[in-house]
Amino acid sequence: MSSSIRIDWPSRDGSALAAVEPTPAEVAAVADRLAVAYNHPRNAALLGHTATLDADDVIAHYAELDEDGARQFLLLVDGALAGDADLRGLEDGTAEFAFLIGEPSAQGRGLGTRFAIMIHAFGFTTLGLTAIYASVVPDNVASRRVFAKLGYREDGSALARSYADVPTDLTLSIDRATFEAAHVATLATLAITPR
Repeated sequence: MSSSIRIDWPSRDGSALAAVEPTPAEVAAVADRLAVAYNHPRNAALLGHTATLDADDVIAHYAELDEDGARQFLLLVDGALAGDADLRGLEDGTAEFAFLIGEPSAQGRGLGTRFAIMIHAFGFTTLGLTAIYASVVPDNVASRRVFAKLGYREDGSALARSYADVPTDLTLSIDRATFEAAHVATLATLAITPR
């Protein structure tokens, strides 16, 4: 894996947002909390999980994505875990984006959008991606709203559909120019640094 990255954004409400690529030890330290978030009935339904996950499952998931070259992040608000996100399937200048704000009471308040902007800024400016795709359960209104705010559009192309977890998922995409035009002011406030 290339060097680990940290993305910082002092948010408009005064809290400090950070997205950090974790070490295996850092994943292990929060695996129990991530398992609780993944298993929450609301989150599990939106993520399409049917089996209960434990800390070992979370650690194995991170290890598998790491082996596949994914760029994974823990999402922190003032140093406290808020969720996770990743860019996976990196190939030919494209990737798939996935994220979760773990606590349902923190969802729908703009936090997911801000973290998504941070990860997309890294993907487009640091990794040089040309397009990012997403697969969403159609009933996941909160995620669809986040993707709309970022500038995503519905995309039924063969490439976009290749990212669908199940045939009923909605597939979306955004290109670099669209993202950068929509978020030019924010991009200037982000700090993307090696850890």
